Amino acid sequence: MSRRLFVLGAPLALGACVTSQTPPPAPALGPYGDVPGEPHPVDAVDLSEVDPAFLRAEVDYQGPYRPGTVVVDVPNRYLYLVEPGNRAMRYGVGVGKEGYQFHGWATIKRKEEWPHWTPTQNMIRLQPERYGPYASGLPGGETNPLGARALYLYDGDRDTLFRIHGTIEPWSIGKQVSSGCIRMLNQDVIDLYNRVPTGTRVMVLG
Repeated sequence: MSRRLFVLGAPLALGACVTSQTPPPAPALGPYGDVPGEPHPVDAVDLSEVDPAFLRAEVDYQGPYRPGTVVVDVPNRYLYLVEPGNRAMRYGVGVGKEGYQFHGWATIKRKEEWPHWTPTQNMIRLQPERYGPYASGLPGGETNPLGARALYLYDGDRDTLFRIHGTIEPWSIGKQVSSGCIRMLNQDVIDLYNRVPTGTRVMVLG
């Protein structure tokens, strides 16, 4: 969701306070700038809202899972895409509150760009004021809570109702806030979406 501030007339109002000091440089956006070519806006991430520890990085990885596996470390708020040579692409994630979390093996059986979102019946039951108005669903777009991409987790042929998806709340990355799903910065979920095919195995660690 875009948030742009326009300050009109500031140089005139604050002219007596201007100094010759150079303001500190803004943090480099790197992979977190605007994403061109999308049907809906994907704005640059305000990096002041995200702990730098949860930004995307390629890291050493010594876990037992084979390359191509997605590993979600819920307690530490990281998602790893395991790569050859004991390496992994690591992404910061937001995770579900206690009682909402899925643990164990799953398979990505469906992938969607700008997915439609419908709250589960359990979400509506527990928070009717918040989720009831969306019982019939919300089409994909910049205000949709699933963000720019969604990866749907299945246990065999059963939809677990848990997703790996984008978010319109960058500040929530690294926190335990969702209704069970694994949320990522839109730029990160687009990157992951482009790297993993359907059929990818996912281990969600509790």
